[in-house]
Amino acid sequence: MSNRELVVLGTGSQVPSRARNHNGYLLRWDSEGLLFDPGEGTQRQLTFAGVPASAVTRLCLTHFHGDHCLGVPGVVQRLSLDGVRRVRAHYPASGREYFARLRHASVFHEVTDLVEEPVTGAGVVARGEFGELHALPLDHPVETVGYRLVEPDRRTLLPRLLERHGVRGPEVGRLKRDGVITVGGHTVTEAEVSAPMPGQRVAFVMDTRLCDNAFALAAGANLLVIEATFLDSERELAGRYGHLTARQAARVAAESGVGTLVLTHFSQRYADMGAFRNEASEVFGGGIVVARDLARVPVPRRRRPE
Repeated sequence: MSNRELVVLGTGSQVPSRARNHNGYLLRWDSEGLLFDPGEGTQRQLTFAGVPASAVTRLCLTHFHGDHCLGVPGVVQRLSLDGVRRVRAHYPASGREYFARLRHASVFHEVTDLVEEPVTGAGVVARGEFGELHALPLDHPVETVGYRLVEPDRRTLLPRLLERHGVRGPEVGRLKRDGVITVGGHTVTEAEVSAPMPGQRVAFVMDTRLCDNAFALAAGANLLVIEATFLDSERELAGRYGHLTARQAARVAAESGVGTLVLTHFSQRYADMGAFRNEASEVFGGGIVVARDLARVPVPRRRRPE
């Protein structure tokens, strides 16, 4: 199992259906677990997916429409029931009152230290070993933000250059640790035997019309998780209610250099999900995933320099 993957907990918008739960997406990223937009029923979906509550380290809400947040009470109470020690919560700052109501929706014994870190503007909202979590405002009838996880760029050692400079065995470890080593009377630096390796990027764009920040969030993302509430035949309806069509979501991916496109947040009016793939593939030539409940989508591997 990949240690960097998207666990899809729900793919329905507004009204859940027999086939689709309300929204819910867990991004497993090494030791981090970022739970995005837990709609109603997310706690149960975590159980179906075989994911323990202890996997959740951050709770990230894009906005406070019910299909994106009504699962918060159950998730929060489950965290305490399972003895999770600390979880951080990010959400638009204008929704503090809503989050307080959700967090304390009923009586329970609170054990988890739920640290609220509201999003007050565009920029970095969290930093850690995982890299940086960015937020940007989107275009929806209520205040909404999108998220972007950015891993720092680094350098990777190249075997052919190590061999050329005579760096072998334990010397490789010392070079990684110290950045410079002396071999056969010659000084070898890490820069001489390595190449830049860009970090991975994952973007999460939920309810929005087409806007500049949707493209900014998606720029260069290895994995873009984006709403496609409607097909393009309903684009006027999408614009009226602040949503994207599959074609528009694919345009964001195509113009932003995305690796893999994950379409989700589907209106209950649609039963033929193949139509979403067909529409998106007319615009975007990369990998396309039409999300389904309980699916697991690995974050595409970085392309290593040769």
